[in-house]
Amino acid sequence: MAAKSKTKKEEFSKEQYMDWFESMLFMRRFEEKAGQLYGQQKIRGFCHLYIGQEACVSGAVSALKKGDKYITAYRDHAHPIALGSDPKAIMAELFGKVTGISKGKGGSMHMFDKENGFFGGHGIVGGQIPLGAGIGFAEKYSGTDNLCVCYMGDGAVRQGAFHEALNLAMTMKLPVIFCIENNGYAMGTSVKRTSNVTDLYVLGEAYEMPSAPVDAMSVEAVHHAVAEAAERARKGDGPTLLEFRTYRYKGHSMSDPAKYRTKEELEEYKQKDPIEQVRAVILKKKWATEDELKDLDKKLKAQVQECVDFAEESDWPPASDAYTDVYEEENYPFVTD
Repeated sequence: MAAKSKTKKEEFSKEQYMDWFESMLFMRRFEEKAGQLYGQQKIRGFCHLYIGQEACVSGAVSALKKGDKYITAYRDHAHPIALGSDPKAIMAELFGKVTGISKGKGGSMHMFDKENGFFGGHGIVGGQIPLGAGIGFAEKYSGTDNLCVCYMGDGAVRQGAFHEALNLAMTMKLPVIFCIENNGYAMGTSVKRTSNVTDLYVLGEAYEMPSAPVDAMSVEAVHHAVAEAAERARKGDGPTLLEFRTYRYKGHSMSDPAKYRTKEELEEYKQKDPIEQVRAVILKKKWATEDELKDLDKKLKAQVQECVDFAEESDWPPASDAYTDVYEEENYPFVTD
């Protein structure tokens, strides 16, 4: 789904808008279905939905290229979808089936797709941030012009690992784009209640890192910001910190009733819905009719149902799988018995 990066002076094509619309709408329908299936206990454990935040990943993927790497926290279903991973395998992973993208061993929070440059899916808050810096280091060490996009939530910036990773990345001029998906509430506590610093992008300025806020309800704004950061990284000028100002329509996870915010606030953000903004451009430009977009929606819902059917029909992992894909080092020097 990636497209060529564009400068701020250029307009995007019909093909790009249609691609964004289809990509984000499929994410939305996939996540809505995942929420229903969780209620039916077909998906178990933790489940963090991406509904409302689709532009954060769709706009980034369109600005980057094959070979770039992505890593994120545990709100991770939409990222591999945008990167072209098989959505059937993603749904099967949510079910814990052997046909899942992580063989049913990762579930909702730990999805990986090396072939498409997706390095997870990490359950430890902030744990993926130094890993993202490490991936950027590997690309620089290998002499590629690839970069790593490292996503995190607003709650993760309170972790020491965030500051350590930014300091190292800036010192070594690593090709990393650090993206804070600031949906305002971390796990359930407002940013305003956790720090005196509420403009999170300014945290990068402590390390003299180029940093900026981004209206992440706008897929165009995300694309432009990521394209600019990517150009800097590929030139060898180092990392960028972007604060994606976004909003989740659901709670932190499926167990969160989100009583810490008002219905009025939620509706206010829904008026800025990234999918509806793209839909409005498509209709205004007469690139598609309402009926054509409705037909596309029906097609995407049918595709999501195919994913569900695939997951339902897939087998559970055998018990013996508990002993596979486990790291083992022969002659490990610290075993003495």
